[in-house]
Amino acid sequence: MQAKETSLKGCYILEPTIFGDERGYFFESYNKKRFESLIGETVNFIQDNEAFSNKGALRGLHFQEGEHAQAKLVRVTQGTVIDVAVDLRPKSETFLKHIAVELSSENKKQLFVPRGFAHGYIVLSETAVFNYKCDNGYNKASENGVIYDDKDLNIDWQLKPEQLIVSEKDKVLPTINELFK
Repeated sequence: MQAKETSLKGCYILEPTIFGDERGYFFESYNKKRFESLIGETVNFIQDNEAFSNKGALRGLHFQEGEHAQAKLVRVTQGTVIDVAVDLRPKSETFLKHIAVELSSENKKQLFVPRGFAHGYIVLSETAVFNYKCDNGYNKASENGVIYDDKDLNIDWQLKPEQLIVSEKDKVLPTINELFK
């Protein structure tokens, strides 16, 4: 496995070493010791989640606040998504910057999203299975988010607005300006 820090400090793209032959392929998708040595910090993942979504499903931009903040290690096991991380750490040199990374069952890339980031994704393929590890449990009282079409973030979701499938909850999330007045 190799890790490359993105333009957002502490946010990494991980690429596995894939061994293939006439039978198919094999790769190690997660190894705690190797992962932590690559990113230079200790992360204690406590939960794995999986989501199935149809083309155009946009989930995000979500985060947990305070002591319930979550770091995530995300990957796609079927299909293709654009995965987005937004740095919400006010003291960070990349505060309010974002990255968008294509994750797919073909490229097998993973994205490590540290605590203090909003996270979301959109499905580009007909369907997708999205898997992620979290280092903290979900707490409803601590959930928050940023509206996906925030003009200041100007995220390119790569689909037309009429193609998006967005939950009612995600349609009313605050803007960056409303969060950081």
